[in-house]
Amino acid sequence: MSRDRTRTGRVVQVSVSAGGVPKKPVDEARVSPPGLEGDAHRDTVHHGGPERAVCVYALEAIEALNAEGHRLFPGAIGENLTVEGLEWAEVTPGSRLHVGDDVVLEVTRYTSPCANIRASFRDGDYARVSQKVHPGWSRVYTRVLRGGVVRRGDRVLLEAPAPR
Repeated sequence: MSRDRTRTGRVVQVSVSAGGVPKKPVDEARVSPPGLEGDAHRDTVHHGGPERAVCVYALEAIEALNAEGHRLFPGAIGENLTVEGLEWAEVTPGSRLHVGDDVVLEVTRYTSPCANIRASFRDGDYARVSQKVHPGWSRVYTRVLRGGVVRRGDRVLLEAPAPR
């Protein structure tokens, strides 16, 4: 795996909530197959579960969306890990994120934005982070392949999916 900017990043914020958004920053959280300790979801039909255990988003995308007039910040639209330094277009289903010393996450899918994040978007346009409407701007869901503790400042290594 290459160690250039497109493959190596870092955790900017770890975020959890008792349910709903925004998720609030914590210094660290234990990660296991159900997700981050201390994190919950009001709607467990559409959020959470082993295939949607950890939601990840890029700080660079948040900053670009803010430049468009939206009002985002890490955790605002439900991500558990806000990362920076990765080429976000390469964070696709099947790729893996090695976080800190122990945690390994596998991207399972792009998230489907819901109306609960509407307040963060200019004119309520929460579809701005829909992969179907705006490819490359979606958050991603991951499954936990190896648990451990994640901390703000942890290194993140992106491993591309294996060729088929």
